[in-house]
Amino acid sequence: MADLNQVRRWADALIVLHLDPGWSFGFDNAKKRAGLCSFSSKSITVSRYLAARYDDDDVHQILLHEVAHALAGPRAGHGPKWKKVALALGYDGKRTHDGEIADELAPWVGTCPTGHVHYRYRQPTRPLACGLCARGFRSEYLIQWIRRNITPAMRRQAAASAGP
Repeated sequence: MADLNQVRRWADALIVLHLDPGWSFGFDNAKKRAGLCSFSSKSITVSRYLAARYDDDDVHQILLHEVAHALAGPRAGHGPKWKKVALALGYDGKRTHDGEIADELAPWVGTCPTGHVHYRYRQPTRPLACGLCARGFRSEYLIQWIRRNITPAMRRQAAASAGP
């Protein structure tokens, strides 16, 4: 688990080294994405929930990824310009976020007939089949959804385990 105070120090140092003083860093409450570069607010954010699950090297790579977006510009996406900038910063090009989410806060929990568990933050609006069991929609792998109550105490506990 990354030390979130250290993450803030790394982010601030990267901003001072590579970006103009108008850029800032912060933690956000994202449950599915690890980082974000916002050009409109000139800010880089990292999910406090997911950063608390990753080791220092992975979080540092997330920061490099987002700083590369800021340097490459809003139209670069993950194209050649962004890739060149990211590699020059030391980004290793590996995916650091493979879909792990803060599932303890997901209000919708689904189970397929073979037992795979799925989490959603929004109520599923159409039938979904388990993608782990078969490609494409197959009704024999239909996921059954239940809504669980996420209490304020559960949110506080998840936030506390994520750190500052």
